[in-house]
Amino acid sequence: MERVTVEIDSTSAKIARSPLYFVIVALQGVSVTFAPLFLYWSGKGGYFPGYERIVVPLCFAVIFLVPVFHFRLAGPVIKELRQK
Repeated sequence: MERVTVEIDSTSAKIARSPLYFVIVALQGVSVTFAPLFLYWSGKGGYFPGYERIVVPLCFAVIFLVPVFHFRLAGPVIKELRQK
C-alpha cells in the first residue's frame, strides 16, 4: 500500500476540521436519499400540501449544492493523487 500526503490550503483544512463539516456530511446523506423522495412526493401533491413552493426549491438546493462542497474539497486530493 502506498501512502500519499496531500497539501491543501488553510481555509479548506479549517472547514474539514470544523463542526460545519459534520453538518455537510449529514446533508450529503439527505441529498442522496430523502431529498429526491420528498421531491417526488411533493410532485405528486401528497407530501407537504400547500408548501410545495418551499419544499421543492429546498430539495433541489440540497441535491445540487451539497455535492459541490465535496467536489471543491476533493479537487486538491485528486490533483495530488494524479501527480504521483
